[in-house]
Amino acid sequence: MSEKNPEIGDSKATGAADKSATEPQARAKRELVAQDAGSASGLAGSGLHAHLDQVLVPHAPAEAPVVTVRKGMWGPGSGSGDTSGFQGMTRVIELGGQVTPPFGGWFDDVADRIAELVPHFASRVMVWRGDITFFVPRDKLLEVAKVLRDDPALRFEVCMSVSGVHYPEMIGEELHSVYNLLSFTHNRRICLEVTCPDDDRHIPSLVSVYPMVNYHERETWDMFGIIYDGHPALTRILMPDDWVGHPQRKDYPLGGIPVEYKGAVVPPPDERRSYQA
Repeated sequence: MSEKNPEIGDSKATGAADKSATEPQARAKRELVAQDAGSASGLAGSGLHAHLDQVLVPHAPAEAPVVTVRKGMWGPGSGSGDTSGFQGMTRVIELGGQVTPPFGGWFDDVADRIAELVPHFASRVMVWRGDITFFVPRDKLLEVAKVLRDDPALRFEVCMSVSGVHYPEMIGEELHSVYNLLSFTHNRRICLEVTCPDDDRHIPSLVSVYPMVNYHERETWDMFGIIYDGHPALTRILMPDDWVGHPQRKDYPLGGIPVEYKGAVVPPPDERRSYQA
C-alpha cells in the first residue's frame, strides 16, 4: 500500500475546499458580467419598462387597417364565365400583426426607450414574423430618427433602405414610406413606416439624419410620387426626367397593344385574365 505524503495531503479534500472558496468569487463575477451586458444593451437595471404606456398616440386605432377587399378569383376583363364557384369568394385583406404593449423581448427595451425620449411616437405597432414595425406620424419622423441614431441604448446607425407602398383603398393613408434600420452596436433591426394621403404626398426627408438614403428617397419618389421635403435633389433616378407618372403605383396603367400570333390576338396586359392568390 502506498502512504499519503503529508506535505501533499488529501487531494480530494483540498479540491473541495478550493472549489468552496472560489464559488462566491465566481458567482460575483457572473453577476458583474450580467450587469455589464445589461448596461451595454440598454436594459434598465430593474428590468421594468415604465414608458410602454406612452408608445402609442392617444386614441390609437385598435383594429388592423383594411388594405382591400378581394372579390372572386378572376381579375377584371377575364372574358369567360365562371363554372367553379370561386368567383363568389370574398376576402378582406388587412395589415396583419397589429399589437399593443408589451411586445416581448428586446422589442420592449427599444419601444420603452423611444417613448421615454419621444412620448406617443407611434400610431400603431406591428409584430410580424419576428420583425417589429413602428408606424410613426410624419411630424415626428425626424425626431424619432435622431433618437434612434444617437441614443446609446438604441444606436440604429444605418438606414438600410427606403421603399414605398401604394394602398389605393386605405383612404387617408394611401402611400406608405418604409424605413429599415440596423443597429451594429446591439445587432438589432426594426422598421419605421410613415403614411400620407394621396392628396398630400409630403413626408420629411431623412437625408440630414441618414445621408445614405439620398438615392433611396429619389427612387421612391420616382416610382410612387412621395415628395420628401428637405431632400437636396429630389429628381428622377430610374425613369427619364420628362416621364409622366409613377410606374409602381397601382393606378398606373399597364398599357400595351394587342399582339397577333398565328391568327389569334393577345390582348394588352390590363385586359388579360388575371388570377388572385
